[in-house]
Order: sequence, then C-alpha cells, then structure tokens
Amino acid sequence: MLAVLIPFIGAALIAAAARRPRLRDGLCFGLPIPLFLTVVGVLVNRVGGGHDGQQTIVELMPGLTITLSAQPLGLVFALLAATLYIAATPYAIGYMRAGGYHHLARFMACYAIALGATMGIAFAENLLTLYLFYEILSISTYPLVAHTGTEKARSGGRTYLSLLLVTSIGLMLPAIIWIWHATGTLSFTNGGILTDQVPTSIGAIVLVVLIYGIGKAAIMPFHRWLPAAMVAPTPVSALLHAVAVVKAGVFSVLTVVLYIFGLEYTQSLVTQPMMLGVAVFTMLAASLVALRQDNLKARLAYSTVSQLAYIVTGALLATELSAIGGGLHMLMHGFGKITLFFCAGAIYVANGINTVSGMDGLARRMPLTMLAFFIGALCVIGLPPTGGFWSKWYLISGAWSTGEYLVVAAFVLSTLLNVGYLMPPVMRAFLRPLPGNDPSQQRVSEAPALCLIPLLVTAAGTLVLFILADPAYRLLTMGIP
Repeated sequence: MLAVLIPFIGAALIAAAARRPRLRDGLCFGLPIPLFLTVVGVLVNRVGGGHDGQQTIVELMPGLTITLSAQPLGLVFALLAATLYIAATPYAIGYMRAGGYHHLARFMACYAIALGATMGIAFAENLLTLYLFYEILSISTYPLVAHTGTEKARSGGRTYLSLLLVTSIGLMLPAIIWIWHATGTLSFTNGGILTDQVPTSIGAIVLVVLIYGIGKAAIMPFHRWLPAAMVAPTPVSALLHAVAVVKAGVFSVLTVVLYIFGLEYTQSLVTQPMMLGVAVFTMLAASLVALRQDNLKARLAYSTVSQLAYIVTGALLATELSAIGGGLHMLMHGFGKITLFFCAGAIYVANGINTVSGMDGLARRMPLTMLAFFIGALCVIGLPPTGGFWSKWYLISGAWSTGEYLVVAAFVLSTLLNVGYLMPPVMRAFLRPLPGNDPSQQRVSEAPALCLIPLLVTAAGTLVLFILADPAYRLLTMGIP
C-alpha cells in the first residue's frame, strides 16, 4: 500500500510548494527514490518466499473490495514504472525549463498522481481495484496532455479522454459487473474465474467486450487517442508511451487473460481467433502508418500502437511462452520507447527539429543523443544486444509452439517494418551531411544535462536487460499458471 501512497502524498506536497520553486524541484527529484526502494523491498520479500502482502483498503460489500497485493506480473510492471520514473522526473524538469513552460507544479503533481494510479493498477488484487485506478490514471493524465492550453492541445486532450472513458465506462465496466454477477468474485485467480462457471459461448462475448473496453491497449479502431495525445510536451509522451498509460492497458489485458479467463479457457473461445486477428492487423497497420509519418513524435506514436499489439497478441495466443513474451515486451519496450521519446524531445530542445526529414547530419551536432536513439531503435525492433531481442524471441516461440505460423510471419513482417521506420532517422543523422556551410552549425550542441543524462541511462538500461533478462523471465514464470 505504501508504494501506492507515496506518489499521491508527493503530489500533494509538490502542489503545496508551487510558490517555492527550489522546494518544489527538490520534492520532484526526491520522490522517485522512496517509491523505487519500496517497490524493490516488496519484490525482494515476494521472491524470497514471503506472502503477497494482501491489504484490503475498503470492503464495499461481502466479497467486493478494494484490495492490493503483490503478484509477479504486477511486480514487473511496478518495477518498470518506478525505475523509469527516476529517469523521467529530471528529464521532465529539464525539458519544461528549456522549453519555457509554465505551471510546473501542476504538471509535476499530475505526473506523480499518474504514477500513483499506475502503482494501484500494478498491485490490484481484483478487477474492481484495477478499474478504479485505471480511471484515476485516465483523469490525472488529461491535464498533462492539454497542459499548454492551446486549442490544439485542448482538442487533443478531449479526444484522449473521451475515447478512454467511452471504452472503459461503456464496455469495461459493464463486463466487470457481469463477471461479478456470474461468478460472485472479481479476484485475480490462477487459471481464471470463468472456467467451469461460464459457458464458452458467453465467455466469447465477454472477451471481446473486455479487450475493447481496455482502450489504453490501443487496439484498432480505439487507438486514435494515442496519436491525438502527441500535442502534449515530450515528457508527457514518454509517460504515456513507456511508463504509465499504454503499459497499464497491456498489463490489464495480460492480467484479464491470465487471471479472469485463464489460458486454456481463452483458447477454447470462438472469438479468440477473431481478436487475435484484430491484434495482428493492428500490429501491421500501425507499422505501415508509421512509415508515412515525417513528424518524429507521430512516427513514434504509431510505433507504440504497433508494439502494444505485440503484447496483446502474446496474451491472446494464450500459451505460457507467449504470455511470458508479452510480459517481457512490456518491460523491454518501456525502456526502448522512453529512450526514443527522450531523444525526440532533446533534439527539439537543442535544435528545434521535430521531423525525420530535418535530421540530416544531426549525429555531428548531437552524437550522444543519436547513439542513444540508435540503441533505443534496436530495442524496439528486437535486435541484440538489447533486451527487446528476448521479448520478440518468446513471442515468436509462443506463436510457433501453437502452430500459428501466420502470426509468426506477422511478427517477422512487423519487425521488418520496424526497421523501415526507425532506421531512416538513424541513417539520416549518421550518414548524411549537415545542411549549409555555416561553421557554427557544425559544433556539438547537445540538450541540457537534465535531458541528456536520463536518455543515456535508459539507453544503457536496454543493454543491461539483454544480459539480465533471466531474472525478469523467472519472475514472470512465477505468476503464469
């Protein structure tokens, strides 16, 4: 429970210190540390054979509670969010200062609330608890998306919030209520709670409603909120795409398939092939759209839609290997994608460039940033020596083990498309000359240290995860029945 409380308490303190910039910034810098240490403490206790630390916050009626517990898949998600929050906080402060943005206290307070909601989702013991924090996350990130207050920002914010609320209230909530009435429980249970209680004909409908109801997973056609949110400052994009919002979506899909439906029950549903096809279509279609985007953040946004579909595909394949691959990809993509967004923001802050066509020769001016971009791109593509290689490995292995050779082919084709939209910026930056002959344009011009250091750290993290993927794999196997 402490891991959930720390960000909310921090948000209140940051808001209270709005008129004292030094205290405010000190709180912002300090907040991620106790959160990270708390999550690590919970992880060590759980792996060491301790109990799951289940805590009931409130009992609404017998069997219907807001309850937190530490489960292996949730610990992977919580550790990802807590770790990247350490890098995201100084980056956000450095970016907002360099860009001359106002209302930093409000921005960082909402940032902290979003992390608190993320922790609530990660440690949820049942569907009701997950849904509560899921909605808090949607609402707390709206002010971040619309932070600049321009008409474009407000329009993007409206699209963002309306699509997420329509799917969650209109689809996810009714499905949760139906599951409660059908089974009498919402607790996450190994093997699922619908098995032997709900006919597969009904379960097939519930699967479709729940998968689409989890709009944060960005399965087409409910994906438009994600590109719309690109009007937000880059630290928000990093939060949305790597740390909190989209990862909350795919984590929820994995959790629902594993602990509400169960792997065997999911495989028996008549709508499972259809939803698997939708996920594969999203994976390929979003990659094709990304190829056409010249705006760097838009290209990365559609890349995220595609990469999320990898995880949803892993969940819907409903095998142990594919579920492990989905959990690993949640982790690996988080590090790779936050690196890419950090680099996009640093490029804009230092040189005012936000398009792929404007990146010619940029490695001469920003060698460290472009090296980090290259490493992040390798991770998202799924190539060694980055952690993304292992998650793609297990996803493809899971599809192969069930004879889903078309899905294997889709994974391979999508990976080639990843190369097609992530390597051109790298090649332009390293292989083309800088435009113009002005000597001043040839000098190294990296972003401020608060922007540069975090992106180097997260890029290094993708390399470390290539070597240390086994602990994450072992933790995930503990939570997959």
